[in-house]
Amino acid sequence: MLILRSVFDLEQLTNELDSLKAEQEKEDFWQDTEKATAISKKISQLENKANEINGVQSNLDDITLMIELSEEDISLLLDAKASIDSLGEKIEKLKLRSLLNGKYDNSTAIITIHAGAGGTEAQDWANMLFRMYQMYAEKNGFKIEVIDIIDGDVAGIKSITFSIDGEYAYGYLKAEKGVHRLVRISPFDSGARRHTSFASVEVMPQIESDNEEIVVRPDEIRVDTYRASGAGGQHINKTDSAVRLTHYATGIVVTCQNERSQIQNREMAMRILKSKLLQLKEEAEQAKLNEIKGEIKKIEWGSQIRSYVFCPYTLVKDHRTNFENANVNAVMAGDIQSFIDDYLKKSSIVVKE
Repeated sequence: MLILRSVFDLEQLTNELDSLKAEQEKEDFWQDTEKATAISKKISQLENKANEINGVQSNLDDITLMIELSEEDISLLLDAKASIDSLGEKIEKLKLRSLLNGKYDNSTAIITIHAGAGGTEAQDWANMLFRMYQMYAEKNGFKIEVIDIIDGDVAGIKSITFSIDGEYAYGYLKAEKGVHRLVRISPFDSGARRHTSFASVEVMPQIESDNEEIVVRPDEIRVDTYRASGAGGQHINKTDSAVRLTHYATGIVVTCQNERSQIQNREMAMRILKSKLLQLKEEAEQAKLNEIKGEIKKIEWGSQIRSYVFCPYTLVKDHRTNFENANVNAVMAGDIQSFIDDYLKKSSIVVKE
């Protein structure tokens, strides 16, 4: 038990849980709904983690007992072996979870996909990537919500921004940031030629509106409203509910049109803008740190992180970690956790170096 407490900080986890529960019991807890919801969500996540750790300890105790009793019944050794294999998988999962210790790893992920040059083929590829993340979210019980979308000229999408909310959503999905490359026989080419297409994926943590790290004053942005387009029923096309924010200093432009009102769209657009500004700040700080250390990281946010090859063979390869999966259809159906896990393991090793 001491080993588990040391590796997974069970004592620290319990103390944090007790502190949050004491906060939850205060009479004015629900006066700030946004803060209260965030604390309740954190309590639930910490309780789940504590239960997993205690479950591992319980399994370990059972295995110890089976080994002791095997002196009288040798068949118990086979049961012990099966339990050890199962326990190893649980511990590996907890070890991976322990790598998600960044400040924003437990935040909602805001993802933007942009189709690269190549017209309809690239726009279809952007849409394929969106469906891949959509199915990944469904497999993990995460909630996905489209924030803004620009449809392709013929098929697919030119760009899309969406959120994925779930336990450690950003911590996992930050591994997807970069350029994704597709090689296939294009269904849009009458000559059935092989095409290479690109799409970029941006991943940011959604920060709370009251976050004090990033302050945006009204005179630092321009706010434009316009009539939303696309699906949304009667309301969306009859009022100027869509919002576009332009940040003067950085030139960052954020649009949001999928909420029900202009106020909601503006609030969501401001959150995304703050997330983008936070990302710029952290990238600048990391660049300075790398310059001081004189380091060249082997695993970083590169221009091309992964290739998806449908022809002349099938293979998905991550160029940062060299992890591969020949079942490209499974990957496109949302089976990307192995890529994410391998990235987390190897990027953790690089950081330690």
